[in-house]
Amino acid sequence: MSTNKLPSSLTEYNSLWNPILEAFVVNPIFYDQSHFLNFGSSLGLYHKSKKTMIDQTVMESYGAKKITLQKDDVLFREEEEALNYFQVVEGSVKMITTSSDGQEFIQGIFKTGDGFGEPPLLCSFPYPSTAVVLEPSIIVKLSKERFLTLLRENFNIHLQLDQVLCQRLRYKAMVLSEISFYDPAHRIDSLLNYFKYDAMHRQQTTTCESNYVIPFTRQQLADMTGLRVETVIRTVKKMEDEGKLKIVGRKITV
Repeated sequence: MSTNKLPSSLTEYNSLWNPILEAFVVNPIFYDQSHFLNFGSSLGLYHKSKKTMIDQTVMESYGAKKITLQKDDVLFREEEEALNYFQVVEGSVKMITTSSDGQEFIQGIFKTGDGFGEPPLLCSFPYPSTAVVLEPSIIVKLSKERFLTLLRENFNIHLQLDQVLCQRLRYKAMVLSEISFYDPAHRIDSLLNYFKYDAMHRQQTTTCESNYVIPFTRQQLADMTGLRVETVIRTVKKMEDEGKLKIVGRKITV
């Protein structure tokens, strides 16, 4: 049986980098007449004018260092003291929290150009989640002290970051109400649409292949939506029967 419990991925402050939020406000699916944002509306890091959060050469001028990591390496853990700002050069990283019964929630997945870990630096609280590397990756790491100095000395960068944070806060209440009212099929459909849109954007194209392969397992989709993996498996199969997606070699394609 599916659960309607809201995952912590939608209630943690730092979680608002997560893909679920963009799925509901950037690319609302056609039968949601109540959504009021059009395709392409900007939010956080995912919009048509998306750029690298902070130019790498600027970060390096403030002492940032590149680190090479392997799959499943941990950058930091939940409740650890926040000491660094991170930005993905190559690869991807997921931010997760784990419930008392061991259930994992994916709060966000960060790809090339995405920055993460900054809210705790600005507000002096521990990391609210754990950062785990999804594939061999190169990450730029900048200490808290130098990150704050960079912001003080570069107004445009500071303003850009402020705009991202404000967008997160602006849509938090709306996203919480949206996810509260929709069924598993709606959550999954919206999430898959987001992934396809994100692929279009990263390829700098306005069109996408009709057979876009979703690069996540059913367990990961469950961890992103607060659903049980059994619910995701059953819902995906039903969506295939309805012609909303295809399953080719166990891979979901849209």
